[in-house]
Amino acid sequence: MPEDATAGAGMLTTLLTLVFFLGVMYLLIIRPQKRREKKTRQMIDAMAVGDEVITIGGITGKVVNIKDDEITVETGVEKTKLNFKKWAVKEVKELIKA
Repeated sequence: MPEDATAGAGMLTTLLTLVFFLGVMYLLIIRPQKRREKKTRQMIDAMAVGDEVITIGGITGKVVNIKDDEITVETGVEKTKLNFKKWAVKEVKELIKA
């Protein structure tokens, strides 16, 4: 009987160790990633016409139109208009409104 008790204790220790490492992984990797995704989603949802944006491709410009999941960005001296999906926006710089 003592051998069965030590085998059960060994399995319990292994299980607790596994649960501990999964918990640490959740706290260090998954939770911060979800927090970043939520912040990015809020930033994109708060985007308005007139805001300056930077896309993931590095294109900067002013938002001139927002439609469903697409935005139109005006960029350059010639005021070229480009259409992007909202998920392509990396950063929104809101203009100071007086």
